[in-house]
Amino acid sequence: MPGHVAWKGHLRLSLVSVPVRAYTVARSGGNPISLNQLHGKCHNRIRYKKTCPEHGEVPSSEIVMGYEFAKDEYVVIDPDELDKLRTDADKSITVAAFVPSDAIDPNYFAGKAYYLVPDGNVGEKPYGLLRQVMADKKLCAMAQVVITSREHLVTVRAMDKLLVMNLLEYASELKPPSEFEDEAPASTGNKEELKLTRMLVEAMEQSEPKLEQYRDAYYDRLKELIEAKVEGREVVAPPETASPRAVNFMDALKASMKQVQTPRAHAQKAAAKKTSSGHAALLRHVKKSAASKKRRKSG
Repeated sequence: MPGHVAWKGHLRLSLVSVPVRAYTVARSGGNPISLNQLHGKCHNRIRYKKTCPEHGEVPSSEIVMGYEFAKDEYVVIDPDELDKLRTDADKSITVAAFVPSDAIDPNYFAGKAYYLVPDGNVGEKPYGLLRQVMADKKLCAMAQVVITSREHLVTVRAMDKLLVMNLLEYASELKPPSEFEDEAPASTGNKEELKLTRMLVEAMEQSEPKLEQYRDAYYDRLKELIEAKVEGREVVAPPETASPRAVNFMDALKASMKQVQTPRAHAQKAAAKKTSSGHAALLRHVKKSAASKKRRKSG
Protein backbone atom coordinates (compact mmCIF):
# COMPACT_ATOMS: atom_id res chain seq x y z
CA MET A 1 0.00 0.00 0.00
CA PRO A 2 1.33 3.49 -0.86
CA GLY A 3 0.35 4.90 2.53
CA HIS A 4 -1.63 7.91 3.69
CA VAL A 5 -2.97 10.35 1.08
CA ALA A 6 -1.25 13.66 1.81
CA TRP A 7 -3.34 15.76 -0.58
CA LYS A 8 -6.23 15.25 -2.96
CA GLY A 9 -7.52 17.49 -5.73
CA HIS A 10 -7.02 18.24 -9.42
CA LEU A 11 -4.06 18.96 -11.65
CA ARG A 12 -5.36 21.79 -13.84
CA LEU A 13 -3.88 22.65 -17.22
CA SER A 14 -6.01 25.40 -18.81
CA LEU A 15 -9.42 23.71 -19.22
CA VAL A 16 -7.99 20.21 -18.70
CA SER A 17 -8.55 18.89 -15.18
CA VAL A 18 -6.93 15.66 -13.96
CA PRO A 19 -8.07 14.26 -10.57
CA VAL A 20 -4.97 13.22 -8.60
CA ARG A 21 -3.88 11.99 -5.19
CA ALA A 22 -0.55 13.01 -3.64
CA TYR A 23 1.71 10.83 -1.48
CA THR A 24 4.87 12.04 0.21
CA VAL A 25 8.05 10.75 -1.43
CA ALA A 26 10.00 10.53 1.86
CA ARG A 27 9.19 7.64 4.18
CA SER A 28 7.40 8.80 7.31
CA GLY A 29 9.44 9.03 10.46
CA GLY A 30 12.81 9.63 8.82
CA ASN A 31 15.57 8.49 11.19
CA PRO A 32 13.72 6.07 13.51
CA ILE A 33 16.04 6.81 16.45
CA SER A 34 14.72 9.65 18.60
CA LEU A 35 16.60 10.79 21.71
CA ASN A 36 14.59 12.14 24.67
CA GLN A 37 15.58 14.72 27.26
CA LEU A 38 16.00 13.21 30.75
CA HIS A 39 16.62 14.59 34.22
CA GLY A 40 20.33 13.95 34.77
CA LYS A 41 19.90 12.94 38.44
CA CYS A 42 17.04 10.41 38.23
CA HIS A 43 16.75 9.78 34.46
CA ASN A 44 13.04 10.53 34.42
CA ARG A 45 11.87 11.94 31.10
CA ILE A 46 11.36 15.68 30.87
CA ARG A 47 7.70 16.43 30.11
CA TYR A 48 6.28 19.45 28.35
CA LYS A 49 2.83 20.44 29.55
CA LYS A 50 0.50 22.87 27.78
CA THR A 51 -0.65 25.28 30.46
CA CYS A 52 -2.87 28.31 30.84
CA PRO A 53 -1.82 31.00 33.38
CA GLU A 54 -5.36 30.99 34.77
CA HIS A 55 -6.42 27.33 34.60
CA GLY A 56 -3.15 25.39 34.71
CA GLU A 57 -2.65 22.34 32.47
CA VAL A 58 -5.03 22.28 29.47
CA PRO A 59 -6.06 19.14 27.51
CA SER A 60 -5.64 19.17 23.73
CA SER A 61 -9.42 19.04 23.24
CA GLU A 62 -9.73 22.52 24.76
CA ILE A 63 -6.98 24.17 22.68
CA VAL A 64 -8.01 26.40 19.76
CA MET A 65 -6.08 28.48 17.23
CA GLY A 66 -6.01 32.28 17.35
CA TYR A 67 -4.32 35.40 16.00
CA GLU A 68 -2.91 38.16 18.23
CA PHE A 69 -4.14 41.44 16.71
CA ALA A 70 -3.07 43.54 19.73
CA LYS A 71 -1.05 42.96 22.91
CA ASP A 72 -2.66 39.92 24.62
CA GLU A 73 -5.81 40.25 22.49
CA TYR A 74 -6.73 37.43 20.13
CA VAL A 75 -9.36 36.43 17.61
CA VAL A 76 -10.17 32.70 17.54
CA ILE A 77 -9.97 31.01 14.12
CA ASP A 78 -11.96 27.81 13.71
CA PRO A 79 -10.62 25.06 11.38
CA ASP A 80 -13.97 25.01 9.54
CA GLU A 81 -13.59 28.73 8.85
CA LEU A 82 -10.18 28.10 7.33
CA ASP A 83 -11.58 25.32 5.15
CA LYS A 84 -14.32 27.63 3.85
CA LEU A 85 -11.64 30.07 2.66
CA ARG A 86 -10.44 27.47 0.17
CA THR A 87 -11.95 27.83 -3.28
CA ASP A 88 -12.04 25.13 -5.96
CA ALA A 89 -8.89 26.71 -7.39
CA ASP A 90 -7.15 26.24 -4.03
CA LYS A 91 -7.95 22.53 -4.23
CA SER A 92 -6.06 22.29 -7.50
CA ILE A 93 -2.48 22.22 -8.70
CA THR A 94 -2.85 25.07 -11.17
CA VAL A 95 -0.26 24.96 -13.96
CA ALA A 96 0.93 28.39 -15.11
CA ALA A 97 3.72 27.44 -17.54
CA PHE A 98 6.12 24.74 -18.73
CA VAL A 99 9.90 25.20 -18.55
CA PRO A 100 12.92 22.96 -19.29
CA SER A 101 13.38 20.39 -16.52
CA ASP A 102 16.92 21.57 -15.74
CA ALA A 103 16.10 25.30 -15.81
CA ILE A 104 15.29 25.70 -12.10
CA ASP A 105 18.07 26.71 -9.70
CA PRO A 106 18.44 23.91 -7.08
CA ASN A 107 18.44 26.59 -4.36
CA TYR A 108 14.70 26.97 -4.90
CA PHE A 109 13.85 23.36 -3.99
CA ALA A 110 12.32 23.26 -0.50
CA GLY A 111 13.07 19.58 0.14
CA LYS A 112 9.50 18.28 0.07
CA ALA A 113 8.24 16.06 -2.77
CA TYR A 114 5.04 14.17 -3.58
CA TYR A 115 4.18 11.38 -5.99
CA LEU A 116 1.03 12.23 -7.94
CA VAL A 117 -1.20 9.38 -9.13
CA PRO A 118 -4.53 9.49 -10.99
CA ASP A 119 -7.54 9.48 -8.70
CA GLY A 120 -9.91 7.07 -10.43
CA ASN A 121 -10.28 5.80 -14.00
CA VAL A 122 -11.39 9.16 -15.38
CA GLY A 123 -7.96 10.65 -14.67
CA GLU A 124 -5.82 7.87 -16.14
CA LYS A 125 -5.86 8.91 -19.81
CA PRO A 126 -5.14 12.65 -19.40
CA TYR A 127 -2.56 11.82 -16.71
CA GLY A 128 -0.74 9.41 -19.03
CA LEU A 129 -0.84 11.80 -22.01
CA LEU A 130 0.49 14.72 -19.97
CA ARG A 131 3.26 12.63 -18.41
CA GLN A 132 4.30 11.29 -21.84
CA VAL A 133 4.50 14.74 -23.46
CA MET A 134 6.42 16.23 -20.53
CA ALA A 135 8.88 13.33 -20.60
CA ASP A 136 9.34 13.53 -24.38
CA LYS A 137 9.94 17.29 -24.35
CA LYS A 138 11.94 17.21 -21.09
CA LEU A 139 9.70 19.84 -19.52
CA CYS A 140 8.36 20.43 -16.02
CA ALA A 141 5.30 22.43 -15.06
CA MET A 142 5.36 25.53 -12.86
CA ALA A 143 2.27 25.61 -10.67
CA GLN A 144 0.78 26.72 -7.35
CA VAL A 145 -1.19 24.70 -4.81
CA VAL A 146 -2.55 25.20 -1.29
CA ILE A 147 -1.23 22.64 1.22
CA THR A 148 -1.72 22.97 5.00
CA SER A 149 -3.17 26.49 4.82
CA ARG A 150 -0.37 27.91 2.70
CA GLU A 151 -0.05 28.46 -1.03
CA HIS A 152 3.08 26.81 -2.36
CA LEU A 153 5.03 27.28 -5.55
CA VAL A 154 5.70 23.84 -7.07
CA THR A 155 7.07 22.04 -10.09
CA VAL A 156 5.51 18.93 -11.59
CA ARG A 157 7.82 16.68 -13.60
CA ALA A 158 7.76 13.25 -15.20
CA MET A 159 9.74 10.48 -13.48
CA ASP A 160 9.50 6.97 -14.90
CA LYS A 161 5.76 6.23 -15.09
CA LEU A 162 4.76 8.90 -12.57
CA LEU A 163 4.37 12.63 -12.12
CA VAL A 164 6.26 14.09 -9.16
CA MET A 165 5.50 17.40 -7.45
CA ASN A 166 8.34 19.31 -5.73
CA LEU A 167 7.75 22.25 -3.42
CA LEU A 168 9.79 25.38 -4.18
CA GLU A 169 10.73 28.44 -2.17
CA TYR A 170 9.45 31.79 -3.44
CA ALA A 171 12.15 34.09 -4.80
CA SER A 172 11.35 36.61 -2.03
CA GLU A 173 12.22 33.95 0.60
CA LEU A 174 15.77 33.35 -0.63
CA LYS A 175 18.88 35.37 0.06
CA PRO A 176 20.42 36.55 -3.23
CA PRO A 177 23.98 35.39 -4.00
CA SER A 178 25.03 39.04 -4.30
CA GLU A 179 24.91 39.32 -0.49
CA PHE A 180 27.88 36.96 -0.24
CA GLU A 181 29.86 37.62 -3.42
CA ASP A 182 32.19 40.04 -1.66
CA GLU A 183 33.52 37.08 0.34
CA ALA A 184 34.29 35.02 -2.79
CA PRO A 185 37.95 34.90 -3.87
CA ALA A 186 38.93 36.98 -6.88
CA SER A 187 41.73 34.63 -8.01
CA THR A 188 41.30 31.07 -9.29
CA GLY A 189 44.97 30.12 -9.10
CA ASN A 190 47.54 29.54 -11.82
CA LYS A 191 47.23 27.39 -14.96
CA GLU A 192 48.90 24.34 -13.43
CA GLU A 193 46.63 24.40 -10.38
CA LEU A 194 43.58 24.82 -12.60
CA LYS A 195 44.71 21.91 -14.81
CA LEU A 196 45.22 19.56 -11.84
CA THR A 197 41.90 20.61 -10.29
CA ARG A 198 40.12 19.87 -13.59
CA MET A 199 41.86 16.47 -13.80
CA LEU A 200 40.78 15.62 -10.22
CA VAL A 201 37.15 16.55 -10.92
CA GLU A 202 37.13 14.59 -14.19
CA ALA A 203 38.66 11.54 -12.47
CA MET A 204 35.75 11.55 -9.98
CA GLU A 205 33.07 12.27 -12.60
CA GLN A 206 30.14 9.84 -13.02
CA SER A 207 27.70 9.68 -15.91
CA GLU A 208 24.82 9.57 -13.41
CA PRO A 209 24.56 9.75 -9.60
CA LYS A 210 24.66 6.40 -7.79
CA LEU A 211 22.38 7.42 -4.92
CA GLU A 212 21.97 3.87 -3.62
CA GLN A 213 25.64 3.78 -2.58
CA TYR A 214 25.10 6.45 0.09
CA ARG A 215 23.72 5.63 3.53
CA ASP A 216 23.44 7.28 6.94
CA ALA A 217 26.62 5.97 8.60
CA TYR A 218 26.02 8.11 11.70
CA TYR A 219 22.64 6.38 12.21
CA ASP A 220 24.36 2.97 12.05
CA ARG A 221 26.91 4.00 14.68
CA LEU A 222 24.20 5.52 16.90
CA LYS A 223 22.12 2.33 16.67
CA GLU A 224 25.17 0.22 17.60
CA LEU A 225 25.92 2.52 20.56
CA ILE A 226 22.34 2.24 21.89
CA GLU A 227 22.28 -1.56 21.49
CA ALA A 228 25.62 -1.87 23.31
CA LYS A 229 24.49 0.29 26.24
CA VAL A 230 21.14 -1.56 26.52
CA GLU A 231 22.99 -4.91 26.60
CA GLY A 232 25.60 -3.62 29.03
CA ARG A 233 28.44 -4.17 26.58
CA GLU A 234 31.54 -2.03 26.40
CA VAL A 235 31.10 0.87 24.03
CA VAL A 236 33.95 0.93 21.52
CA ALA A 237 34.51 4.32 20.00
CA PRO A 238 34.99 4.42 16.22
CA PRO A 239 38.58 5.03 15.09
CA GLU A 240 39.42 8.70 15.03
CA THR A 241 39.85 10.24 11.64
CA ALA A 242 42.97 12.32 11.44
CA SER A 243 42.29 16.00 10.97
CA PRO A 244 43.36 17.32 7.56
CA ARG A 245 46.94 18.53 7.68
CA ALA A 246 47.78 21.94 6.29
CA VAL A 247 49.61 21.01 3.10
CA ASN A 248 50.61 22.81 -0.04
CA PHE A 249 47.61 23.01 -2.40
CA MET A 250 49.53 21.53 -5.34
CA ASP A 251 50.75 18.63 -3.19
CA ALA A 252 47.18 18.01 -2.02
CA LEU A 253 45.93 17.95 -5.62
CA LYS A 254 48.64 15.49 -6.70
CA ALA A 255 47.99 13.21 -3.71
CA SER A 256 44.26 13.34 -4.41
CA MET A 257 44.84 12.33 -8.04
CA LYS A 258 46.79 9.25 -6.89
CA GLN A 259 44.03 8.37 -4.44
CA VAL A 260 41.21 8.46 -7.02
CA GLN A 261 43.28 6.90 -9.82
CA THR A 262 44.27 3.78 -7.84
CA PRO A 263 40.77 2.21 -7.62
CA ARG A 264 40.05 3.27 -11.19
CA ALA A 265 43.26 1.57 -12.38
CA HIS A 266 42.25 -1.63 -10.56
CA ALA A 267 38.79 -1.49 -12.17
CA GLN A 268 40.27 -0.92 -15.62
CA LYS A 269 42.72 -3.78 -15.12
CA ALA A 270 39.91 -6.12 -14.06
CA ALA A 271 37.80 -5.05 -17.03
CA ALA A 272 40.72 -5.56 -19.40
CA LYS A 273 41.36 -9.00 -17.93
CA LYS A 274 37.69 -9.90 -18.36
CA THR A 275 37.71 -8.62 -21.94
CA SER A 276 40.92 -10.50 -22.70
CA SER A 277 39.44 -13.67 -21.22
CA GLY A 278 36.34 -13.16 -23.34
CA HIS A 279 38.39 -12.68 -26.49
CA ALA A 280 40.41 -15.79 -25.73
CA ALA A 281 37.24 -17.82 -25.22
CA LEU A 282 35.82 -16.49 -28.49
CA LEU A 283 39.05 -17.32 -30.31
CA ARG A 284 38.97 -20.89 -28.95
CA HIS A 285 35.34 -21.22 -30.05
CA VAL A 286 36.19 -20.00 -33.57
CA LYS A 287 39.15 -22.39 -33.85
CA LYS A 288 37.05 -25.29 -32.57
CA SER A 289 34.29 -24.50 -35.09
CA ALA A 290 36.79 -24.28 -37.94
CA ALA A 291 38.36 -27.60 -36.96
CA SER A 292 34.92 -29.20 -36.80
CA LYS A 293 34.03 -27.96 -40.28
CA LYS A 294 37.34 -29.22 -41.62
CA ARG A 295 36.71 -32.70 -40.18
CA ARG A 296 33.23 -32.83 -41.72
CA LYS A 297 34.62 -31.92 -45.15
CA SER A 298 37.34 -34.53 -44.82
CA GLY A 299 34.78 -37.15 -43.88
